[in-house]
Amino acid sequence: MMLALFLAVLETTMRAQEHPTIDAGFPSGNIVVERIEGDTVYLHQDIRDTRGNWFWWHFRVRGAAGRTMTFRFTKGKVIGVRGPAISLDEGRTWRWLGRCPDASAFTYRFPEDAECVHFAFAMPYVEANLKEFLGRFAGSPHLKVEKLCVSRKGRVVERLRLGRLDGHPRYRALVTCRHHACESLASYTLEGLIEGILADDPTGRWLRQNVEFLIIPFVDKDGVEEGDQGKNRKPHDHNRDYGDKPIYPAVRAIKRLVPEWSGGKLRLALDLHCPWIRGGHNEVIYLVGSPDARIWHEQQRFGRTLERVLAGPLKYRAADNLPFGKSWNTARNFADGLSFSRWAAGLPGIALAATIEIPYANASGCEVNPASARAFGHDLARAIRAYLGQLS
Repeated sequence: MMLALFLAVLETTMRAQEHPTIDAGFPSGNIVVERIEGDTVYLHQDIRDTRGNWFWWHFRVRGAAGRTMTFRFTKGKVIGVRGPAISLDEGRTWRWLGRCPDASAFTYRFPEDAECVHFAFAMPYVEANLKEFLGRFAGSPHLKVEKLCVSRKGRVVERLRLGRLDGHPRYRALVTCRHHACESLASYTLEGLIEGILADDPTGRWLRQNVEFLIIPFVDKDGVEEGDQGKNRKPHDHNRDYGDKPIYPAVRAIKRLVPEWSGGKLRLALDLHCPWIRGGHNEVIYLVGSPDARIWHEQQRFGRTLERVLAGPLKYRAADNLPFGKSWNTARNFADGLSFSRWAAGLPGIALAATIEIPYANASGCEVNPASARAFGHDLARAIRAYLGQLS
């Protein structure tokens, strides 16, 4: 017994003296480890080519089974309102660890059998997630997976066409996502929207009969895969690139493709985003108000429609939409260049162009996670059907 106790203590002591392996060598990974002092790790998010500071981070820890460790961030309060996202199965499933009293640090006791644990600012979503999701609909006549372009670093940027694909839809609709690479929860909402379009229910059948959708899941494909912030990228980010001379291949391709594809039938363009970390409008779902009075009117109408058809767990109120001139939504915020929604608002025949902000973790008190974000995508599908029906 004494020998067993001695060996257990020796093992614990040796393990405490060993440093775990902490890295970001995988899609969406982002971390800089400064130093490890005992069971405290000092680290920070990799800003790379971002102007100013931002908050995306995602790292994995190996060799820490049975230990209790504290991770302390040295560049800002970059832990969200429900704590870090955590995965014990190599990123296949995620949950929130729980609210942290200090938004710059969290402590975690690793299970005794934990070979690898991932931590992230929010639940990641990368190309592998999209491929697995789209595999569920392989062979569907209502879904085409195509190539939009090749990114700066040689990656294929996907484009999806859904719904009525015979060339004779009544309407066309354009949906984009991940103009800012870090805004990962928006991708789960996009999954839900796609599910809603392809569903065997009244909404899905109506949409497939009447609407052709063009969807760009990853506008900043390189940033998504490499774990970039994406927001405020120098000299400007993807969502300020819709002027006369775009510098990013995906934006050039969108601007070239959409006017021809629309055929005068484009009525709706939505751009899915996530906001800042916490507080105020960052913890509600909202539409970003246009400076164009006509478009703002339609945004409000769509908002009322969305509020009316909500069936999922996430709350939305049209009253939470952010008018132009309020908070951050001012001309100054767009000084770097033309955004997608403002560009889309000028396309022939367009009725509604809008950015939708979906919080990372907390929406009017409701938990945002992959399941609830997908459910909100289903709500968007119902709202699109109802809104387009009003245009008849």
